[in-house]
Amino acid sequence: MSDIPRRAVTRTAKLASLPLGFAGRTALGLGKRTIGRPAEAVALEVQRRTADQLFSVLGELKGGAMKVGQLLSIFEAGLPEELAGPFRASLTRLQEAAPPLPAATAHRVMAEGLGPDWRDSFASFDDRPAAAASIGQVHKAVWHDGREVAVKVQYPGAGKALMSDFNQISRLSRLITPLFPGIEVKPVVADLKRRLEKELDYDDEARAQTAFHDAYAGDPDFLVPAVVAQSGNVLVTEWLDGTPLSKVISEGTREERDRAGLLLFRFILSGPARCQMIHIDPHPGNFRLLDDGRLGVMDFGGAARVPAELQWSIGRLLRIGTMGAPDAIVDALREEGFLAPDGEVDAEEMAALVVPHATPFAEERFRYTREWMRRETARGLGVAADMRPGGIARQLRLPPQYLAVSRALAGCGGVLCQLEAEGPYRAEAVRWLPGFAGGEDPGTDETEATA
Repeated sequence: MSDIPRRAVTRTAKLASLPLGFAGRTALGLGKRTIGRPAEAVALEVQRRTADQLFSVLGELKGGAMKVGQLLSIFEAGLPEELAGPFRASLTRLQEAAPPLPAATAHRVMAEGLGPDWRDSFASFDDRPAAAASIGQVHKAVWHDGREVAVKVQYPGAGKALMSDFNQISRLSRLITPLFPGIEVKPVVADLKRRLEKELDYDDEARAQTAFHDAYAGDPDFLVPAVVAQSGNVLVTEWLDGTPLSKVISEGTREERDRAGLLLFRFILSGPARCQMIHIDPHPGNFRLLDDGRLGVMDFGGAARVPAELQWSIGRLLRIGTMGAPDAIVDALREEGFLAPDGEVDAEEMAALVVPHATPFAEERFRYTREWMRRETARGLGVAADMRPGGIARQLRLPPQYLAVSRALAGCGGVLCQLEAEGPYRAEAVRWLPGFAGGEDPGTDETEATA
């Protein structure tokens, strides 16, 4: 029996403890309220303690639970300020590391992937994990040719553990949702479940990372480590040094944060144009700011295909969102085929749904801030939540694979708000998104040829 399934009962018990812990803290708050504490202060304390317990448990469980925590940590910038402060420390703890597994577990996976003589491939191998992530941990080593490498080892039984985690977390969405106003947690969890099933395939991740590495080889702005070896649940890539983006967020100068934000944005937008793929897991733990000013990028398990037609569609959607006038936005959406031709929509509501995504591209320079994200989240919350058959969100006709690109852009925006980065984002959209800059739809023939 593998290590993680063997601990299934313990994992389930930890997840089940979350609502019990919340209830206990609620009772504590009610008790304190009776001795004269203001209701608002009690509510904040309950939420602060709940968040601390929630993210502590998610981090310990790794797997799908930690992945949800990492994603939610990106959207910390959208929390109301009176809640963001207490949550920030708990949330950002998940962005870099989690408690490691014993070295013996990694050794077993290494032998299964690279063979019983796996140590012969390395000049040295550090048994202490350098980092622990959601479905695997990373060891630093030296390859037999002298290159420093990162050895990514997937946790045994990770697939079964993920499915168990997601089933449990889905039931807890009613607890998590109030902590993140404006985010529908249940569909986020369902989408993450589909994505992580793909991330379990290290062979697929190696192909994606190689595609990015080849596309950005010699680039003055980015460094994508080369894949050195891959077999089974082991992935060996070149080692990447640098300052974690989470540290830039917490300690970086204004110049460093603006630089990191622009590079992150450029990398997300340029991927489709350069290799017809997009990095869709832009949490800070996957990026390093190098000493030479470049942005180092890791973890391509969630990369998604973005064919030419989809690139054009995304650009057109963003361009329409910069038009300003609600009636003009609706007319353009209909003309481009993004809106049902016979549907009746409220132009103001449609603008509230579309404009927030495009606001950074409507000006020559824009600063991402937590205040802006909170305002725009509140603005579009009611509209986006209306998913009834006749609801306005249902009338949008979005292209296939849009969800992956939307998630990448939203995650990137969340990190940029944490950085409070300012930059010429409109120029980047003009440079990398053909539909935003104008021109003709490349058509389905080209899309099918490149898919």
